Amino acid sequence: MFSPFITIKKLREKISKKEVNTSEVIRFYLDRIKNHNPKLNSVLEAFEDIADQNIGTDALLGGIPYLVKDVILQKGRLATGGSKILSNYKAPYDSTVNERLKKAGAISIGRANCDEFAMGASGEASGYGPTNNPWDESRVSGGSSSGPAAAVAAGLTSFALGTETGGSVRQPASFCNLVGMYPTYGLHSRYGVMAFGSSLDQVGTLTRTVYDNALVLTALSGQDAKDSTTIQIQPKDYTKNLDGKLPENFTVGVIKDALESDGINGEVSQAFNQAIETLKKLGAKVKVVDLPHLKYGNAVYFIISRAEGASNLSRYDGSLYGKRAEGADNLFDMYLKTREQGFGREVKLRIMTGNYVLSAGHKDAYYNKAQAVRAIIRKEFDQAFQDVNILISPTYSMLPFKIGELASDPIAMYMGDLFSVPNCVIGTPGISIPCGFSKTNLPIGFQLLGPRLSEELLLKVAYAFEQSTDYHLKHPGNYE
Repeated sequence: MFSPFITIKKLREKISKKEVNTSEVIRFYLDRIKNHNPKLNSVLEAFEDIADQNIGTDALLGGIPYLVKDVILQKGRLATGGSKILSNYKAPYDSTVNERLKKAGAISIGRANCDEFAMGASGEASGYGPTNNPWDESRVSGGSSSGPAAAVAAGLTSFALGTETGGSVRQPASFCNLVGMYPTYGLHSRYGVMAFGSSLDQVGTLTRTVYDNALVLTALSGQDAKDSTTIQIQPKDYTKNLDGKLPENFTVGVIKDALESDGINGEVSQAFNQAIETLKKLGAKVKVVDLPHLKYGNAVYFIISRAEGASNLSRYDGSLYGKRAEGADNLFDMYLKTREQGFGREVKLRIMTGNYVLSAGHKDAYYNKAQAVRAIIRKEFDQAFQDVNILISPTYSMLPFKIGELASDPIAMYMGDLFSVPNCVIGTPGISIPCGFSKTNLPIGFQLLGPRLSEELLLKVAYAFEQSTDYHLKHPGNYE
């Protein structure tokens, strides 16, 4: 009928020409999930009750199936946040992003696995087990949007929605040979998205190609009266400037740390250097840019995200949402037992860290200082964009690692986010695209970072790079 790795663009053409109808498309992907998900654990629930629907196909994404990271509410469906504490929670309303996709004609076919409450960098912190990488099932698919990335990479869906607080869309995209974008903070509504770090969180899309990512961005973006942080911006078509060419007099800034850091895997560095050469061949001028405070980005993110996470997770205590522990002697005991039984280890660690940095006697030393350094990093990036059009770096400093490999060394996992965290801290966009493979056929991605609301520019450059390479055309062999 069609390849499981067909792009949204080509699948839309087939549906429009009536070569295939939407019920056939839905059934095709539901069968793929049934056959392949047991090896991956990327999908927590497939919506079998929609299998026979034949939905109108005239809209922007008419008839296109997608999966949703399970921190994004879908009305009437379970929404667990990857946590046992919400294992029985059904969403009473739709998130705005899900509502907008449905309005655009897309069809949600299920819930995708993720690190618990989006807290993780590997997918191993899910209350429902880790997600395996389709390129090598003994390895992680990245986190926290582990399930969405693995599902798209394995051809279980056309695209998927993830969320990102500090790399949680771009890192899985890099690990799974996909395109993943963190948009400008406020470009997408967070209404109906379980909060982790409220000043950092954004919904991002995982797709096979840059064009497909731009198409979904077109459907999702725009102000939402239900989210006061959304930006007042007119709807636009993010696909219109994708012509395969770089803008004239275009300068790329290579982050100095990306060339000099000893912590970057050698094969990642090699692929990144090759990507720089490709951009040069496309006509880009290349300039090395020093960002002296970049090295503090992880520490700033660590403090702010844990503080906001601890505050946001205080609502899960058994009194209103999800499961309540049995056998409690009093109200305080009920809170204590519910949170002890319901939360996983990673979430508990982050709550404790967050409460510590917000506590009396420590807030000035940690949280307030982190906010001050955040402002310095923002100023440093703003100054860099006066001299260059975009910045580039590897998306993640390591190759996809073995499941359990970093269990005893979480700091190494956190440090891998060196390049993906800073732009989340300041709310500017970034996109990860494929740029090569290791000797053992593991995907490698690099990222393009731009100033606020530069999504059109990032997509244009990413598309030009993609069209001059063939990395995006490769798929995991076991899932053909």
